[in-house]
Amino acid sequence: MELILWRHADAEDGAPDLERQLTPKGRAEAGRVARWLLARLPGEFEVLASPAARAQQTAEFLRKKTRIENALAPGASPAAIVMAAGWPDARASVVVVGHQPDLGRTLAYLVARRAADWRLQKGALWWLESADTVLVKAVMSPDLLED
Repeated sequence: MELILWRHADAEDGAPDLERQLTPKGRAEAGRVARWLLARLPGEFEVLASPAARAQQTAEFLRKKTRIENALAPGASPAAIVMAAGWPDARASVVVVGHQPDLGRTLAYLVARRAADWRLQKGALWWLESADTVLVKAVMSPDLLED
């Protein structure tokens, strides 16, 4: 199984938190990363997103039906994220669009097998593959990509 953990792109400040929208910068970031992903993802993949508007808007750039998962809301635990994604047994590749520090903690849990606060930049992703161990296939952030 391949699992892509993608932090939502730049969003407006303010509350209520779940209604915050992507900024113009965030839309540009999400578009760049989505184009990079779409050029590399297999034909079959699933997209899961937090119920937060900014996560759903980021996911929309993949032009695929997105499953909204309440378990991915801000504050999600690594266990909840892993369970929602079906790791490591899902048949298709799964893209999870979520939040920091949740995704960073999930990465530490999967890659280093310990509790830690790893940081993902807004709009960045980590691409993992399950094998005998967890393989890191790619780490990408919007600032590494051109429009």
